[in-house]
Amino acid sequence: MTHPQRPLRADARRNRERLLDAALKAFSTEAAAEVTLDRVARDAGVGIGTLYRHFPTREVLIEEVYRTELARLCDAAPRLLADLPPVEALRAWMDGYIDYMAAKHGLADALRVVIAAGGQPFAQSRARLVGAITELLQAGAGAGLRPDVEPEDVLVALSGVSLAAGDPARRAQAGRVLDLLMDGLRQTP
Repeated sequence: MTHPQRPLRADARRNRERLLDAALKAFSTEAAAEVTLDRVARDAGVGIGTLYRHFPTREVLIEEVYRTELARLCDAAPRLLADLPPVEALRAWMDGYIDYMAAKHGLADALRVVIAAGGQPFAQSRARLVGAITELLQAGAGAGLRPDVEPEDVLVALSGVSLAAGDPARRAQAGRVLDLLMDGLRQTP
């Protein structure tokens, strides 16, 4: 018999979030082998026991860092639509996608360790991303975006732009290319 998981107390939730933030920073800026879990815990301001209570293995921590970043990006779509006109919401989400891909690129070494250990961090990524893009495109269809655009095509285009944006010196160029992509998504009179 399984018991439903109780929600975390506020302090435990904060500790978990701090651990995820510290791990993202560490694993995306250094080789995975050089990052110690002791350091992640110390950078998060918690003890190593707290880290292990939330994340029993290194691989579980890395996979959760990735999944958290994916969720932040995908969950941003409805919030952006609530705060911005649909076309502006899509463009803002695209900027978030570039940031997400930069973090994912930094995590690549660590994610390879997860995959080698049998983890599947990318199992739901494409579906979640396509879902967010679909929501944004549907909202924009009545607000100046072409209604015939395939969400998968937008994802492929964004992935291409993110390859160029991997170099921080090319971030401005990535923004210009995203603007060109937005021009192609607009309905012509």
